Amino acid sequence: MSDATSGPKARLTHDQILDAGIDDWRKVLNRLRARFRTGDFATGVALVDRIGAAADEADHHPDVSLTYPEVIVTLSSHDVGGITSRDIDLARRISGFAAELGAAADTSGLTELEPAVDTTDGSRLGPFYSALLGAKMQDGGPVDPSGQVPGLWFQEPPGPDDERGAELPEPDIEQRWHFDVWVPHDEGERRLQAVLDAGGTLVSDAEAPSYWVVADADGNRSCICTPLDRG
Repeated sequence: MSDATSGPKARLTHDQILDAGIDDWRKVLNRLRARFRTGDFATGVALVDRIGAAADEADHHPDVSLTYPEVIVTLSSHDVGGITSRDIDLARRISGFAAELGAAADTSGLTELEPAVDTTDGSRLGPFYSALLGAKMQDGGPVDPSGQVPGLWFQEPPGPDDERGAELPEPDIEQRWHFDVWVPHDEGERRLQAVLDAGGTLVSDAEAPSYWVVADADGNRSCICTPLDRG
């Protein structure tokens, strides 16, 4: 990760992240995420202590979730809005700490939920949802700095000449909300199959493996999204 395109301020592509060989980690939306199965709270606390010390040393701080059986760590470089070599370096150190403590990495089921509102005027709705969620407007949508609620984004519905509209049949029900469910590159097809097994239907795979459009039994649509084929 030392070439000019992978310096500490350069955003990495998904292929560059895969080439880094950090097998414990997956790109989910625009962040790196890992889950370490600690099995007990004390081991989790010990892992978080080591992560905190390394983060202070590197002056690069992840988001950490500590629960009784596991620790989930999320890394990104907020100053560039993506993943950089700083995240890769810290990810390697954190994986080393976990291995030393006997906390096994588990990439299955890693997910980030991104709710979306279909609207032609997100700027008009933004202040309301920011107030409702206790969030702040950032990058065109409400974002909760504390991470208690997922970020919200506003998607303009496709017009009659938009290719997106031509690919999808008209929904049977009126729907203004939908979920974008972000999963790792190797999780998309498994998540799709789980949805189908649970009674969902596939509306469109025209943009797979970038995303699949699925619907529940009542026709409410969501998208299963991966980082693949995104340029």
